Amino acid sequence: MVHRTARAGLRVTRGQRRRLLGLLVSAGDVWACVLELNTWRRARQDHPLVSYQELCRELAASGPGCFGELDTTGARSVLRRYSDAWFAAAKRRNEGDRTARFPRRRRALMPLRWYHDRFTLEGRRLRIPVAHGRPALWVRLDRDPPYLPEQVRSVTLVYDAGRLWIDVTAEVPVACYPAGQDPDRRRVAGVDLGIIHLYAVAGPGGKGLLVSGRAIRAEHRMHLADTKARARAVARRAPEPRQQGSRRWRHYRRRQRLAEARHRRRVRQAQHEAAKAVIAWAVDRRVGTLAVGDPRGVLNVKADRRHNQRTRDWRIGHLIAVLKDKAEVAGVNLALTDERGTSSTCPACHSRIPKPAGRVLACPACQFTGHRDLSAAASIAARRGGGITPVIPAGVTHRRAGVHLLGVSSSRRDPRRRVHHRGARGSPGRHRPARARPTLAGPGVARHPGEEPQYRMELQAGALISPKRDHGAEEGPPP
Repeated sequence: MVHRTARAGLRVTRGQRRRLLGLLVSAGDVWACVLELNTWRRARQDHPLVSYQELCRELAASGPGCFGELDTTGARSVLRRYSDAWFAAAKRRNEGDRTARFPRRRRALMPLRWYHDRFTLEGRRLRIPVAHGRPALWVRLDRDPPYLPEQVRSVTLVYDAGRLWIDVTAEVPVACYPAGQDPDRRRVAGVDLGIIHLYAVAGPGGKGLLVSGRAIRAEHRMHLADTKARARAVARRAPEPRQQGSRRWRHYRRRQRLAEARHRRRVRQAQHEAAKAVIAWAVDRRVGTLAVGDPRGVLNVKADRRHNQRTRDWRIGHLIAVLKDKAEVAGVNLALTDERGTSSTCPACHSRIPKPAGRVLACPACQFTGHRDLSAAASIAARRGGGITPVIPAGVTHRRAGVHLLGVSSSRRDPRRRVHHRGARGSPGRHRPARARPTLAGPGVARHPGEEPQYRMELQAGALISPKRDHGAEEGPPP
């Protein structure tokens, strides 16, 4: 059994939203009380209260009704979060990481979690626990949870980018397969992470998988361009440092947070789709071990601002995390492998070759030629005992991640470009209205004054305009 979490939005009224925000504010008050309590104890040179049991005893001694509508279970979830954060920081400092910091920063809103038997989930309706004597709080989710009701173990109330969300955590069983169809741990496939191809997988038998990430890269570029345009538009009315912003500025900041959150959700969904395609490909071919190259070392390399922007948008950690989660549910083993030098090493003769600028890797020693990313994946698989897995073009499966993104199609990725005029192929160029042609006599056309408006009306409607003519070109008389 593994635990998985899905997020769903809330459809609430104004009164429900006010009560939910009040619960989150009360959770922030609990967090602030713990910080102040430990500040006083530190000033008296006493040991801080950091264990979950000690904090729960302090909460019980405070008495009921101290935090508005917040119930005891929700308040204890805040104490659990504080205790976990404190001990995690202490562990990192004991291991020599001096950059780890203990939780000492206040939070206006804190997430709240309720465990099994403390809430009621009926389809899309959710009853959130409140303090004793307060009216029941029922809310509605904007979609059905992807888990069965008996699998749900906890729900978490979250406030992100101006919206209220519910994180539903469930206990999901690991997939079971019929006899002879389960993944074999001895079958190893190498996975190479990249920007143009999110996942390049080289498996046994000369099979491969390429998951394109060009749509995600286009989404990052469009989002960056929109962010720069918004910054230029408000640069003149932006408040100075230490100056309180106006209502217009607060409205702009809110719209900016919404745009950032929408962009993150789109990219996250596309990366989940890419990881799902990799696991489905591995299960169909009974691949039981995925050797994933870990390229996180490139994040510490100092480069120019363009390369730093590309690596920041790459989100390597999330790509590895979603692949690991889905592999765990499918019963596939995932092992991280050092990928240093795999893109410049021939998978056939293991000789070092210059890294190609394009997608084709050619070895001058053994005349091996193949896809650069798939060749790197084959070298990664060899480091985990998978042997040489040469990939032939006929055995490569192509998938695209981010088909849900706006404007993604085979011919146009940018949704803000103007549509092609009347089905014309190629770049639409500058759109110009069709010019009215001179009224000349022809077969079936009369030059009488009474029939001239009818002929011009047909020209304006486009009935006699050929879609193959170039826009703005000189046009001859009608046939």
